[in-house]
Amino acid sequence: MPKLSDVVATLEALWPAERAEQWDAVGLVCGDPDAEVGRVLFAVDPVQEVADEAIRIGADLLVTHHPLYLRGTTTVAATGFKGRVVHDLIKHDIALHVAHTNADRADPGVSDALAAAVGLHITGPLVPDPTDPAGRRGLGRTGELDHPLTLAEFAEHAAKGLPRTAGGLRVAGDPQRIIRTVAVCGGSGDSLFDDVRRAGVDAYLTADLRHHPASEAQQHAHQHGGPALIDAAHWATEWPWCEQAAGQLDEISDRHGWALRTHVSRQVTDPWTLHAASGAAAHDLPSVPTTIQESSA
Repeated sequence: MPKLSDVVATLEALWPAERAEQWDAVGLVCGDPDAEVGRVLFAVDPVQEVADEAIRIGADLLVTHHPLYLRGTTTVAATGFKGRVVHDLIKHDIALHVAHTNADRADPGVSDALAAAVGLHITGPLVPDPTDPAGRRGLGRTGELDHPLTLAEFAEHAAKGLPRTAGGLRVAGDPQRIIRTVAVCGGSGDSLFDDVRRAGVDAYLTADLRHHPASEAQQHAHQHGGPALIDAAHWATEWPWCEQAAGQLDEISDRHGWALRTHVSRQVTDPWTLHAASGAAAHDLPSVPTTIQESSA
């Protein structure tokens, strides 16, 4: 079996830490570099349920997309849930490694896996990495569908390709609009609207779309043209990367002759657990009293 240091070197070659954003916290969080690694678990979130799964399957290494301590810390005491995760992992000789924005920018990266999950043929990065002479790395991806679909049909198709969450998908745009080209960005993507408009795609699929940026994007689309929007759960847009990453490590393990087994957590760690549709249609809402309208003017 390889040592942890060997596996970490492999992961760093796939997702170099220097390509992460400056604010990010990636790399090895805990673990003995000289320890042997025979079983690896991939997951999106380093939460307690995932740590418990790693313990249960006898993993030696847990690889997550999201950092445990994104904003740093002064203590790993088990008095908090993050400290408890660290204590449980160390107690069971399980290392933790994080690949976050460095995996977002990789080739292949998080958005490649998302694009494949929703049936796109990738044409390039949405925001190319200027340090990549081949022009294949960067944030997000643009792609084409096998054949045109209406927005409603594509949303249903995308929903089937992504893991199920309580929130499902939210869609902004004419349901009958024809979709041929799509931009995707795994995780929070409403900061990339200008890049999406420049790409000239018919739809944009990402996560965590906020009211004001989405509303402004739709108003811009009404006046000047622009993409329909599809908002998925953050966790769901990044989970396909876990399978992709496990496959990459499997290939490298086979080449090296390592006795390494990879697993992908199928626990839904999206924080939302229930969706209740709103009850009143707009025309059923009570009218606002004139006095309130006047007082708020």
